[in-house]
Amino acid sequence: MAIQLKKVITLFALIMWGNLLFAAPNIEQWSDRSGAKVYFSQANSLPMVDVRVVFDAGSARDGDKKGLAALTAALLDTGTGELDASAVAERFESVGAQFGVGSARDMAWVTLRSLTDPDILDSALQTAHDVLVNPAFNQADFERDRQRTLLGLKRQEESPGTIGKKAFFEALYGSHPYASPVGGRLDTVEKLTREDIVTFYRQHYVAKNAVVVIVGDLSRAHAEELVAQLLQGLSEGEAAGALVEPQDDHKGVTVKKQFPSAQTHIFSGALGAKRHDPDYFELYVGNHILGGSGLVSLITEEVREKRGLAYSAYSYFSPMAQFGPFMMGLQTRNDQADQAFNVLTETVSRFIKEGPTEKQLKAAQNNITGGFALRLDSNRKIAEYIAMMAFYDLPLDYLETFSDKVKAVSASAIRDAFSRRLRPDEFKTIMVGNSQ
Repeated sequence: MAIQLKKVITLFALIMWGNLLFAAPNIEQWSDRSGAKVYFSQANSLPMVDVRVVFDAGSARDGDKKGLAALTAALLDTGTGELDASAVAERFESVGAQFGVGSARDMAWVTLRSLTDPDILDSALQTAHDVLVNPAFNQADFERDRQRTLLGLKRQEESPGTIGKKAFFEALYGSHPYASPVGGRLDTVEKLTREDIVTFYRQHYVAKNAVVVIVGDLSRAHAEELVAQLLQGLSEGEAAGALVEPQDDHKGVTVKKQFPSAQTHIFSGALGAKRHDPDYFELYVGNHILGGSGLVSLITEEVREKRGLAYSAYSYFSPMAQFGPFMMGLQTRNDQADQAFNVLTETVSRFIKEGPTEKQLKAAQNNITGGFALRLDSNRKIAEYIAMMAFYDLPLDYLETFSDKVKAVSASAIRDAFSRRLRPDEFKTIMVGNSQ
Protein backbone atom coordinates (compact mmCIF):
# COMPACT_ATOMS: atom_id res chain seq x y z
CA MET A 1 0.00 0.00 0.00
CA ALA A 2 2.86 2.40 0.80
CA ILE A 3 4.33 1.65 -2.64
CA GLN A 4 0.97 2.56 -4.21
CA LEU A 5 0.95 5.94 -2.46
CA LYS A 6 4.54 6.61 -3.56
CA LYS A 7 3.59 5.86 -7.18
CA VAL A 8 0.73 8.34 -6.95
CA ILE A 9 3.04 10.99 -5.47
CA THR A 10 5.61 10.41 -8.22
CA LEU A 11 2.93 10.75 -10.90
CA PHE A 12 1.75 13.96 -9.27
CA ALA A 13 5.28 15.37 -9.30
CA LEU A 14 5.62 14.64 -13.01
CA ILE A 15 2.28 16.28 -13.74
CA MET A 16 3.18 19.39 -11.77
CA TRP A 17 6.64 19.60 -13.34
CA GLY A 18 5.04 19.82 -16.74
CA ASN A 19 2.59 22.49 -15.69
CA LEU A 20 4.42 25.79 -16.00
CA LEU A 21 1.38 27.99 -15.44
CA PHE A 22 0.60 28.82 -11.83
CA ALA A 23 -2.99 29.06 -10.66
CA ALA A 24 -3.54 29.92 -7.00
CA PRO A 25 -5.68 27.31 -5.22
CA ASN A 26 -9.28 28.19 -4.50
CA ILE A 27 -9.71 28.20 -0.73
CA GLU A 28 -12.98 27.86 1.18
CA GLN A 29 -13.21 28.68 4.85
CA TRP A 30 -15.79 27.87 7.54
CA SER A 31 -16.09 27.08 11.23
CA ASP A 32 -16.83 23.53 12.30
CA ARG A 33 -19.46 23.01 14.98
CA SER A 34 -16.66 21.91 17.31
CA GLY A 35 -15.30 25.46 17.20
CA ALA A 36 -12.33 24.75 14.91
CA LYS A 37 -11.69 26.88 11.84
CA VAL A 38 -11.53 24.92 8.60
CA TYR A 39 -9.73 25.79 5.36
CA PHE A 40 -10.39 23.60 2.33
CA SER A 41 -8.95 23.54 -1.18
CA GLN A 42 -10.25 20.97 -3.64
CA ALA A 43 -7.56 19.42 -5.84
CA ASN A 44 -8.78 16.68 -8.14
CA SER A 45 -5.58 15.88 -10.03
CA LEU A 46 -4.90 12.76 -7.97
CA PRO A 47 -6.92 10.56 -5.58
CA MET A 48 -5.21 11.74 -2.40
CA VAL A 49 -5.67 14.22 0.42
CA ASP A 50 -3.39 16.12 2.79
CA VAL A 51 -4.76 17.15 6.17
CA ARG A 52 -3.01 19.49 8.59
CA VAL A 53 -4.33 20.37 12.06
CA VAL A 54 -2.53 23.29 13.66
CA PHE A 55 -2.80 24.34 17.30
CA ASP A 56 -1.67 27.52 19.01
CA ALA A 57 0.48 25.29 21.17
CA GLY A 58 4.08 26.10 20.32
CA SER A 59 6.94 26.67 22.72
CA ALA A 60 5.79 30.26 23.32
CA ARG A 61 3.10 28.61 25.48
CA ASP A 62 5.62 26.73 27.68
CA GLY A 63 5.50 29.18 30.56
CA ASP A 64 8.35 28.31 32.92
CA LYS A 65 8.33 24.67 31.78
CA LYS A 66 10.58 25.12 28.73
CA GLY A 67 10.38 22.20 26.33
CA LEU A 68 6.86 21.22 27.37
CA ALA A 69 5.15 22.03 24.06
CA ALA A 70 7.73 20.19 21.97
CA LEU A 71 7.64 17.10 24.16
CA THR A 72 3.83 17.06 24.15
CA ALA A 73 3.73 17.16 20.36
CA ALA A 74 6.40 14.47 20.07
CA LEU A 75 4.44 12.14 22.35
CA LEU A 76 1.13 12.40 20.50
CA ASP A 77 1.74 9.46 18.16
CA THR A 78 3.38 7.16 20.73
CA GLY A 79 0.12 5.45 21.65
CA THR A 80 -3.56 5.66 22.43
CA GLY A 81 -5.78 3.95 24.95
CA GLU A 82 -5.68 0.71 22.92
CA LEU A 83 -2.61 1.05 20.68
CA ASP A 84 1.09 1.41 21.43
CA ALA A 85 3.46 3.31 19.14
CA SER A 86 4.21 0.26 16.97
CA ALA A 87 0.51 -0.51 16.52
CA VAL A 88 -0.21 3.12 15.55
CA ALA A 89 2.56 3.04 12.95
CA GLU A 90 1.33 -0.32 11.63
CA ARG A 91 -2.22 0.99 11.28
CA PHE A 92 -1.06 3.86 9.08
CA GLU A 93 1.38 1.71 7.14
CA SER A 94 -1.27 -0.91 6.41
CA VAL A 95 -3.23 1.62 4.33
CA GLY A 96 -0.22 3.51 2.99
CA ALA A 97 -1.03 6.64 4.99
CA GLN A 98 1.58 9.02 6.35
CA PHE A 99 1.16 10.69 9.75
CA GLY A 100 3.40 13.25 11.40
CA VAL A 101 3.69 15.66 14.31
CA GLY A 102 5.78 18.78 14.88
CA SER A 103 6.14 22.03 16.77
CA ALA A 104 7.74 25.47 16.56
CA ARG A 105 7.69 28.64 18.64
CA ASP A 106 4.18 29.69 17.61
CA MET A 107 2.45 26.42 16.81
CA ALA A 108 2.22 22.64 16.99
CA TRP A 109 0.68 20.44 14.31
CA VAL A 110 -0.33 16.98 13.17
CA THR A 111 -0.40 15.93 9.53
CA LEU A 112 -2.08 13.13 7.61
CA ARG A 113 -1.63 12.12 3.98
CA SER A 114 -3.83 9.41 2.51
CA LEU A 115 -5.35 8.11 -0.67
CA THR A 116 -9.03 9.07 -0.93
CA ASP A 117 -10.35 5.57 -1.57
CA PRO A 118 -13.21 5.42 1.00
CA ASP A 119 -11.98 2.33 2.85
CA ILE A 120 -8.38 3.57 2.97
CA LEU A 121 -9.23 7.09 4.04
CA ASP A 122 -11.74 5.95 6.64
CA SER A 123 -9.16 3.67 8.25
CA ALA A 124 -6.50 6.37 8.24
CA LEU A 125 -8.93 8.88 9.75
CA GLN A 126 -9.95 6.48 12.50
CA THR A 127 -6.33 6.04 13.55
CA ALA A 128 -5.55 9.77 13.26
CA HIS A 129 -8.63 10.58 15.33
CA ASP A 130 -7.60 8.11 18.02
CA VAL A 131 -4.09 9.58 18.17
CA LEU A 132 -5.33 13.17 18.32
CA VAL A 133 -8.26 12.74 20.69
CA ASN A 134 -7.14 9.82 22.88
CA PRO A 135 -3.36 10.05 23.36
CA ALA A 136 -2.16 7.75 26.12
CA PHE A 137 0.99 9.65 27.17
CA ASN A 138 2.22 6.46 28.83
CA GLN A 139 4.81 6.98 31.55
CA ALA A 140 7.32 4.73 29.81
CA ASP A 141 6.95 6.63 26.51
CA PHE A 142 7.19 9.95 28.34
CA GLU A 143 10.36 8.97 30.14
CA ARG A 144 11.98 7.57 26.98
CA ASP A 145 11.29 10.73 24.99
CA ARG A 146 12.31 12.98 27.86
CA GLN A 147 15.66 11.20 28.12
CA ARG A 148 16.05 11.40 24.34
CA THR A 149 15.37 15.14 24.50
CA LEU A 150 17.92 15.58 27.29
CA LEU A 151 20.52 13.69 25.27
CA GLY A 152 19.85 15.93 22.27
CA LEU A 153 20.17 19.06 24.42
CA LYS A 154 23.51 17.84 25.80
CA ARG A 155 24.79 17.23 22.29
CA GLN A 156 23.79 20.76 21.32
CA GLU A 157 26.28 22.03 23.89
CA GLU A 158 29.00 20.66 21.60
CA SER A 159 27.79 22.68 18.59
CA PRO A 160 29.09 26.27 18.36
CA GLY A 161 26.37 27.09 15.83
CA THR A 162 23.60 25.97 18.16
CA ILE A 163 25.21 27.69 21.13
CA GLY A 164 25.40 30.92 19.16
CA LYS A 165 21.84 30.82 17.89
CA LYS A 166 20.47 30.13 21.37
CA ALA A 167 22.49 33.00 22.80
CA PHE A 168 21.27 35.30 20.02
CA PHE A 169 17.61 34.60 20.80
CA GLU A 170 18.27 35.13 24.52
CA ALA A 171 20.00 38.46 23.87
CA LEU A 172 17.27 39.58 21.48
CA TYR A 173 14.17 38.51 23.41
CA GLY A 174 15.20 38.66 27.06
CA SER A 175 12.29 37.42 29.18
CA HIS A 176 9.88 37.05 26.23
CA PRO A 177 8.67 33.48 25.43
CA TYR A 178 10.50 33.56 22.07
CA ALA A 179 13.83 33.70 23.91
CA SER A 180 13.84 30.00 24.75
CA PRO A 181 14.68 27.25 22.24
CA VAL A 182 11.75 25.16 21.06
CA GLY A 183 13.19 22.01 22.59
CA GLY A 184 13.65 23.61 25.99
CA ARG A 185 16.64 23.62 28.33
CA LEU A 186 18.38 20.91 30.30
CA ASP A 187 17.31 22.26 33.69
CA THR A 188 13.64 22.61 32.70
CA VAL A 189 13.24 19.38 30.71
CA GLU A 190 14.76 17.45 33.62
CA LYS A 191 11.87 18.62 35.80
CA LEU A 192 9.01 17.89 33.38
CA THR A 193 6.48 15.25 34.42
CA ARG A 194 3.84 13.23 32.62
CA GLU A 195 1.23 15.29 34.46
CA ASP A 196 2.68 18.44 32.88
CA ILE A 197 2.16 16.86 29.43
CA VAL A 198 -1.43 15.88 30.17
CA THR A 199 -2.27 19.34 31.53
CA PHE A 200 -0.71 21.10 28.53
CA TYR A 201 -2.55 18.83 26.10
CA ARG A 202 -5.92 19.37 27.79
CA GLN A 203 -5.50 23.14 27.75
CA HIS A 204 -4.10 23.65 24.25
CA TYR A 205 -5.19 20.71 22.08
CA VAL A 206 -8.78 21.87 21.91
CA ALA A 207 -11.07 22.67 19.00
CA LYS A 208 -11.28 26.43 19.51
CA ASN A 209 -7.48 26.57 19.53
CA ALA A 210 -7.19 24.71 16.21
CA VAL A 211 -7.33 25.26 12.49
CA VAL A 212 -7.85 22.33 10.11
CA VAL A 213 -6.50 22.48 6.58
CA ILE A 214 -7.61 20.00 3.89
CA VAL A 215 -6.16 19.89 0.38
CA GLY A 216 -7.12 17.09 -1.95
CA ASP A 217 -9.57 15.13 -4.05
CA LEU A 218 -12.67 15.62 -1.91
CA SER A 219 -15.93 17.51 -2.23
CA ARG A 220 -16.87 20.23 0.25
CA ALA A 221 -19.41 17.89 1.82
CA HIS A 222 -16.83 15.14 2.21
CA ALA A 223 -14.37 17.61 3.71
CA GLU A 224 -16.96 18.60 6.30
CA GLU A 225 -17.48 14.93 7.16
CA LEU A 226 -13.73 14.42 7.45
CA VAL A 227 -13.38 17.26 9.97
CA ALA A 228 -16.31 15.98 12.01
CA GLN A 229 -14.81 12.49 12.13
CA LEU A 230 -11.31 13.69 12.92
CA LEU A 231 -12.28 16.05 15.74
CA GLN A 232 -15.14 14.07 17.26
CA GLY A 233 -14.68 14.04 21.02
CA LEU A 234 -11.98 16.72 21.07
CA SER A 235 -12.68 19.22 23.85
CA GLU A 236 -14.05 22.55 22.70
CA GLY A 237 -11.87 24.57 25.06
CA GLU A 238 -10.78 28.13 24.36
CA ALA A 239 -8.38 29.78 21.97
CA ALA A 240 -5.05 30.82 23.45
CA GLY A 241 -4.71 34.52 24.17
CA ALA A 242 -2.45 36.83 22.19
CA LEU A 243 1.24 36.81 23.06
CA VAL A 244 2.76 39.95 24.49
CA GLU A 245 5.00 41.96 22.18
CA PRO A 246 8.75 41.62 22.74
CA GLN A 247 10.38 44.85 23.90
CA ASP A 248 13.35 46.34 22.09
CA ASP A 249 15.84 47.99 24.47
CA HIS A 250 17.56 49.72 21.49
CA LYS A 251 20.98 48.81 22.89
CA GLY A 252 23.66 47.21 20.79
CA VAL A 253 25.37 44.20 22.33
CA THR A 254 28.34 42.11 21.17
CA VAL A 255 29.17 38.94 23.06
CA LYS A 256 32.16 36.71 22.27
CA LYS A 257 31.87 33.17 23.59
CA GLN A 258 35.00 31.07 23.64
CA PHE A 259 34.71 27.62 22.08
CA PRO A 260 37.49 25.25 20.92
CA SER A 261 36.54 25.26 17.24
CA ALA A 262 38.46 26.04 14.06
CA GLN A 263 35.83 28.55 12.97
CA THR A 264 33.84 31.33 14.60
CA HIS A 265 30.07 31.35 14.18
CA ILE A 266 28.54 34.82 14.01
CA PHE A 267 24.88 35.76 14.52
CA SER A 268 23.74 39.38 14.45
CA GLY A 269 20.40 41.11 14.14
CA ALA A 270 17.37 42.70 15.73
CA LEU A 271 13.63 42.39 16.12
CA GLY A 272 12.20 42.00 12.63
CA ALA A 273 8.63 41.58 11.46
CA LYS A 274 5.24 40.12 12.30
CA ARG A 275 3.20 38.04 9.88
CA HIS A 276 0.70 40.92 9.62
CA ASP A 277 3.44 43.50 9.20
CA PRO A 278 2.56 46.45 6.94
CA ASP A 279 6.17 46.44 5.68
CA TYR A 280 6.22 42.69 5.05
CA PHE A 281 6.69 42.71 1.28
CA GLU A 282 9.23 45.55 1.31
CA LEU A 283 11.27 43.71 3.94
CA TYR A 284 10.88 40.36 2.18
CA VAL A 285 11.93 41.57 -1.27
CA GLY A 286 14.66 43.78 0.18
CA ASN A 287 16.17 40.95 2.15
CA HIS A 288 16.09 38.73 -0.91
CA ILE A 289 18.54 41.20 -2.43
CA LEU A 290 20.53 41.75 0.75
CA GLY A 291 21.12 38.22 1.97
CA GLY A 292 18.25 35.89 1.21
CA SER A 293 18.98 34.78 -2.33
CA GLY A 294 22.01 32.58 -1.81
CA LEU A 295 25.05 33.09 -3.98
CA VAL A 296 23.70 36.19 -5.75
CA SER A 297 22.92 38.23 -2.62
CA LEU A 298 24.88 41.34 -1.67
CA ILE A 299 26.12 39.78 1.56
CA THR A 300 27.46 36.74 -0.27
CA GLU A 301 29.09 38.94 -2.89
CA GLU A 302 30.88 41.05 -0.29
CA VAL A 303 31.79 38.32 2.22
CA ARG A 304 32.46 35.35 -0.04
CA GLU A 305 33.04 36.40 -3.62
CA LYS A 306 35.13 39.52 -3.06
CA ARG A 307 37.00 38.53 0.10
CA GLY A 308 36.70 34.78 0.56
CA LEU A 309 35.86 35.18 4.24
CA ALA A 310 33.13 32.54 4.42
CA TYR A 311 31.57 29.84 2.30
CA SER A 312 28.07 30.89 3.28
CA ALA A 313 26.74 34.20 4.57
CA TYR A 314 23.08 35.15 4.78
CA SER A 315 20.32 37.24 6.28
CA TYR A 316 16.61 36.61 6.78
CA PHE A 317 13.43 37.84 8.40
CA SER A 318 11.41 35.19 10.24
CA PRO A 319 7.94 36.69 10.81
CA MET A 320 5.89 35.20 13.63
CA ALA A 321 2.76 36.06 15.61
CA GLN A 322 4.78 38.76 17.32
CA PHE A 323 8.03 40.29 16.05
CA GLY A 324 10.23 37.50 14.75
CA PRO A 325 13.96 38.05 14.31
CA PHE A 326 15.95 39.67 11.55
CA MET A 327 19.18 37.70 11.61
CA MET A 328 22.44 37.73 9.69
CA GLY A 329 24.94 34.92 10.00
CA LEU A 330 28.14 33.32 8.79
CA GLN A 331 31.01 31.16 9.95
CA THR A 332 34.62 31.95 9.23
CA ARG A 333 38.16 31.21 10.35
CA ASN A 334 38.84 32.42 13.88
CA ASP A 335 41.51 34.87 12.75
CA GLN A 336 39.08 36.43 10.24
CA ALA A 337 36.10 36.76 12.58
CA ASP A 338 36.34 40.49 13.24
CA GLN A 339 37.00 41.28 9.60
CA ALA A 340 34.05 39.16 8.43
CA PHE A 341 31.75 40.73 10.98
CA ASN A 342 32.80 44.23 9.93
CA VAL A 343 32.08 43.42 6.27
CA LEU A 344 28.68 42.00 7.24
CA THR A 345 27.79 45.13 9.20
CA GLU A 346 29.08 47.50 6.52
CA THR A 347 27.05 45.69 3.86
CA VAL A 348 23.75 45.92 5.72
CA SER A 349 24.45 49.51 6.76
CA ARG A 350 25.08 50.52 3.15
CA PHE A 351 21.92 48.76 2.02
CA ILE A 352 19.86 50.53 4.68
CA LYS A 353 21.22 53.87 3.54
CA GLU A 354 21.12 53.37 -0.23
CA GLY A 355 18.55 50.64 -0.83
CA PRO A 356 18.70 48.45 -3.95
CA THR A 357 19.29 49.53 -7.51
CA GLU A 358 16.48 49.14 -10.02
CA LYS A 359 18.43 46.33 -11.66
CA GLN A 360 18.78 44.46 -8.37
CA LEU A 361 15.10 44.98 -7.59
CA LYS A 362 13.94 43.70 -10.97
CA ALA A 363 16.16 40.62 -10.73
CA ALA A 364 14.84 39.84 -7.24
CA GLN A 365 11.20 40.28 -8.26
CA ASN A 366 11.67 38.01 -11.27
CA ASN A 367 13.44 35.41 -9.15
CA ILE A 368 10.77 35.40 -6.43
CA THR A 369 7.75 35.36 -8.72
CA GLY A 370 9.34 33.00 -11.22
CA GLY A 371 10.00 30.39 -8.54
CA PHE A 372 6.77 30.86 -6.60
CA ALA A 373 4.91 28.06 -8.40
CA LEU A 374 7.57 25.56 -7.30
CA ARG A 375 6.71 26.34 -3.69
CA LEU A 376 3.18 25.12 -4.38
CA ASP A 377 3.87 22.13 -6.61
CA SER A 378 2.29 19.52 -4.33
CA ASN A 379 -0.79 19.21 -2.15
CA ARG A 380 1.48 18.99 0.88
CA LYS A 381 3.20 22.29 0.11
CA ILE A 382 -0.15 23.95 -0.57
CA ALA A 383 -1.47 22.63 2.75
CA GLU A 384 1.57 24.03 4.55
CA TYR A 385 1.05 27.46 3.02
CA ILE A 386 -2.67 27.48 3.75
CA ALA A 387 -1.97 26.38 7.33
CA MET A 388 0.37 29.34 7.71
CA MET A 389 -2.30 31.65 6.29
CA ALA A 390 -4.96 30.15 8.54
CA PHE A 391 -2.91 30.24 11.73
CA TYR A 392 -1.89 33.87 11.24
CA ASP A 393 -5.31 34.86 9.88
CA LEU A 394 -3.98 36.13 6.56
CA PRO A 395 -6.49 36.90 3.79
CA LEU A 396 -7.77 34.03 1.64
CA ASP A 397 -6.34 35.66 -1.48
CA TYR A 398 -2.80 35.76 -0.02
CA LEU A 399 -1.42 33.24 -2.51
CA GLU A 400 -3.36 34.72 -5.41
CA THR A 401 -2.05 38.23 -4.79
CA PHE A 402 1.45 37.31 -3.60
CA SER A 403 3.25 37.85 -6.92
CA ASP A 404 1.45 41.12 -7.64
CA LYS A 405 2.45 42.47 -4.24
CA VAL A 406 6.06 41.44 -4.82
CA LYS A 407 6.04 43.22 -8.20
CA ALA A 408 4.51 46.35 -6.65
CA VAL A 409 7.44 46.88 -4.27
CA SER A 410 9.63 49.84 -5.20
CA ALA A 411 13.29 50.49 -4.46
CA SER A 412 12.40 53.63 -2.49
CA ALA A 413 9.85 51.70 -0.38
CA ILE A 414 12.51 49.11 0.47
CA ARG A 415 14.97 51.80 1.50
CA ASP A 416 12.30 53.49 3.60
CA ALA A 417 11.25 50.27 5.36
CA PHE A 418 14.82 49.15 6.11
CA SER A 419 15.84 52.59 7.36
CA ARG A 420 12.86 52.70 9.74
CA ARG A 421 13.15 49.14 10.99
CA LEU A 422 16.88 48.35 11.29
CA ARG A 423 19.65 50.17 13.11
CA PRO A 424 22.94 48.23 13.00
CA ASP A 425 24.35 50.04 16.04
CA GLU A 426 21.51 48.45 18.04
CA PHE A 427 22.04 44.90 16.76
CA LYS A 428 22.56 42.00 19.14
CA THR A 429 25.67 40.09 18.05
CA ILE A 430 26.96 36.72 19.23
CA MET A 431 30.34 35.31 18.16
CA VAL A 432 31.20 31.75 19.17
CA GLY A 433 34.66 30.36 18.45
CA ASN A 434 38.31 30.43 19.41
CA SER A 435 38.91 34.03 18.32
CA GLN A 436 40.66 36.60 20.47
